[in-house]
Amino acid sequence: MRVIFFSAKAYDQQFFNAANEKFGFTIKFLEAPLTKSTAVLAKGYNVACVFVNDLISADELQELANQGVGLIALRCAGYNNIDLKAAQELGIKVVRVPAYSPYSVAEHTIALILTLNRKTHRAYNLVKEGNFSLNGLLGFDLHNKTVGLIGLGKIGLCTARILKGFGCRVLGYDIAEPKEAASIGIEFTTPDDLYAQSDIVSLHCPLTPGTYHIINPDSIKKMKKGVMLINTSRGALIDTKAVIEGLKHEHISYLGLDVYEEESDLFFEDLSNKVIQDDVFMRLLSFNNVLITGHQAFFTSNALQNIAEITLQNIEDYKNKLELKNEIVCS
Repeated sequence: MRVIFFSAKAYDQQFFNAANEKFGFTIKFLEAPLTKSTAVLAKGYNVACVFVNDLISADELQELANQGVGLIALRCAGYNNIDLKAAQELGIKVVRVPAYSPYSVAEHTIALILTLNRKTHRAYNLVKEGNFSLNGLLGFDLHNKTVGLIGLGKIGLCTARILKGFGCRVLGYDIAEPKEAASIGIEFTTPDDLYAQSDIVSLHCPLTPGTYHIINPDSIKKMKKGVMLINTSRGALIDTKAVIEGLKHEHISYLGLDVYEEESDLFFEDLSNKVIQDDVFMRLLSFNNVLITGHQAFFTSNALQNIAEITLQNIEDYKNKLELKNEIVCS
């Protein structure tokens, strides 16, 4: 089985090469993202392995099909970046990694909350300059605060457990209440009630037509004044321009993002010597109560090892014509 990787970084090579010792696939790593022009490089390969920011439209899929690719292996959980209908029509199967380490994303969520609250990033820079003043560093106790979680999958539930350990009241909403919610101590409620009661709102849901811009002018109006908003899930869950208005009018007092709806042109690359052309993103960076990380919540050794092993097992199952338990089909 021959597998070509797009958007591959050094850490991808490290973990996939180690995991591949068990499988023995022929692997080629490309730093270039998957585009219609780079898809021709898949000639002679059975499988194309892609990441969350590879945009896989019908054009890319057609070109991959022309080169003989029969399987798209997503090395991520999200799949909003691929045209599943076009893949199905072309006879290309699609698999993903539905869960790799919920702890990695949940713990990064807590890191964003704590950093924004206690302003440790600002304190670090002040102390480096010999400034030990506490002015501007006032935080609040998480204990007894109400945190609302939108999305109660594995990551949402893991986040809830950590928050309960801090002594938080945890509200939750999803399309269906998971059976574990009550035992964890999550109060299942409606989105409107969650917005109205939560001091912190954190997003943990997939991007679907129903969740696109779930955070918008209307939902922001329903939130408490001074709310903290966290997103470690998918960038387009948030209407960025609406959030900027919320920050400007001080309705939102804290914003923590690990994802951004136009991140495909920014994240995972070193742009430190370039002028960033995204004016909306640069406006976000201008707020001193906004903390942005570059889609690193998943980035732990545990998660990368799991991603590599599950991805290669998906490919092995495809090779052996077994049931693809992690296959995504067009609904």
